[in-house]
Amino acid sequence: MSGKVKLPIGVEDFAKIRTDGFYYVDKTGLIRELVNNWGDVNLFTRPRRFGKSLNMSMLKAFFEIG
Repeated sequence: MSGKVKLPIGVEDFAKIRTDGFYYVDKTGLIRELVNNWGDVNLFTRPRRFGKSLNMSMLKAFFEIG
């Protein structure tokens, strides 16, 4: 399978997706939107299987100190 990018079916860990070479649609614009329009509470409402857990993992990886 040389040259083919793996699909991250069932993978919800942002760091694993980035380090293991999975296909990923960049959603980091969400970080800029949250920082510019931050509220006391941010509610993420989306249907099932819409990437909520992956987005939370991405935010954790971005804001985590380490």
